[in-house]
Amino acid sequence: MKEVSKLLDYRSDIKVIDATLRDGGLVNDFYFSDEFVRELYKSNIRAGVDYMEFGYKASKELFDVDKFGKWKFCNDDDIRQIVGDNDTSLKIAVMADVGRCDYKQDIIQKSESPIDLVRVATYIHTIPEAVDMIEDAAKKGYQTSCNIMAISNARESELSAALEILGKTPVEVFYIVDSFGALYPEQLERLADIYLNFAAKYNKKVGIHAHNNLQLAFANTVEAAGIGIDWLDATYSSMGRGAGNCAMELLLGFLRNPKYNVYPVLKFIQDHMVKLHDDGIVWGYDLQYLVTGLLNQHPRTAIKFTKDQRTNYADFYKEIITEEV
Repeated sequence: MKEVSKLLDYRSDIKVIDATLRDGGLVNDFYFSDEFVRELYKSNIRAGVDYMEFGYKASKELFDVDKFGKWKFCNDDDIRQIVGDNDTSLKIAVMADVGRCDYKQDIIQKSESPIDLVRVATYIHTIPEAVDMIEDAAKKGYQTSCNIMAISNARESELSAALEILGKTPVEVFYIVDSFGALYPEQLERLADIYLNFAAKYNKKVGIHAHNNLQLAFANTVEAAGIGIDWLDATYSSMGRGAGNCAMELLLGFLRNPKYNVYPVLKFIQDHMVKLHDDGIVWGYDLQYLVTGLLNQHPRTAIKFTKDQRTNYADFYKEIITEEV
């Protein structure tokens, strides 16, 4: 049973991270207008959000710059066009994906960049390169987190080994990432115990990035907050890959913290997110994402199902369940 005070009391260590541009960019290939991004930035400031993730630092060698919007690459000059000198309490984050980022070249010295936090995304088997990326970013002056993806498929022994390695690096936050939206709160609690033990050992923080395949992104984020996880990811209108993420409007409303204000989020959704839906951009919970979540699978097949505008959910379930492994 969670202590009510842990859910309702003011906790200065709580950090809310807006991942709308980055995770939401996976839905529309990062084609957001400058007006959209600028107004989102202003809304985050008004709402008291702690960090705004602008997108990826993706490799221009691996990804065609003509096939994606600018926030796939997060050039420092593009960020500055939105935030200027960012003389606000809101900090700027980007994600650097192991194997998909020319980090030594594209992540410059912090003193020359508007970026504050580099979020290194990795799988268990790519931890050594993640360590190099973390150390590189920290030497350049950035805050760092490590987002361990597809954690619902990780063995406990492998996870413990990974956190032991990461604990010895300058990384500030270990992230639980439910990439497949497959975790239930009880499972999350067991995983969180592992993360929190290593965090205590190495004086780190723990964060959560949840997906909504089972309509549990918000529940899992609440669970995480209740057991002492401080860094909480969310997106406006739950916009994100596939089934989407924990909804910012739900999270700020739940925290009931004077630091945060849900009204600017609702206003932005009204003025900008509704138009995205009206323009035909599709994300959010649906039965195809439920299927991949139940089976603890990457949602790529469900994403294709959505793009093909299929509605034969039972047939899709049969296709997935009978696939040869």
